[in-house]
Amino acid sequence: MFIALLSGFLLSLSLIIAIGPQNAFVLRQGLVQRHVFWVCFVCGLCDAILIVAGVYGSGSLARTVPWFEPAMRYGGAAFLIFYGYRSALSAWRGGQALNTRNATIGQGLAPTLLTLLAITWLNPHVYLDTVVLIGSVSAQFADRTMFGVGAVCGSFSFFFALGYGARLLAPLFARPRSWQVLDAVIALTMWTIGLGLLIS
Repeated sequence: MFIALLSGFLLSLSLIIAIGPQNAFVLRQGLVQRHVFWVCFVCGLCDAILIVAGVYGSGSLARTVPWFEPAMRYGGAAFLIFYGYRSALSAWRGGQALNTRNATIGQGLAPTLLTLLAITWLNPHVYLDTVVLIGSVSAQFADRTMFGVGAVCGSFSFFFALGYGARLLAPLFARPRSWQVLDAVIALTMWTIGLGLLIS
């Protein structure tokens, strides 16, 4: 149970922690301290919906289509290893820093959340990361529910930490060297989980 919970938590963190428009938006809102709670909550809620769809949708499909589980296992492992390779390459090359200037801020709560929802749901990578990848990895655990709970907790934890810790984190992650270290950690996490799928 604990292994499933921890694996879901770590995989979720590894997938959403990379630089992207959603994270830049959350960081920007945190810097100006505007609607931080609701921005973080909505980000976590959107991820939770997609994670639940992936965990239970993939599980049901695996029971009805015999070849689905091994296909998802090896496909998920391949994607994780490739994702880890990209992170490792980014860590090796360096020169990357988070830019918050392109994250649009609405003046009121409604415009802010509408912008956030567009950034979240119109990003095709969110479906690959949550529904497909997390869903396929969850099928390898006897307790998929705890894996899903761990993934949801990882998502909420990250967004709230990013939103409320933005003023502390922004100066640090404005330096490319910090992202090199972070990308290296992401690469190792992805490779560990991917290899675990291959030998399970």
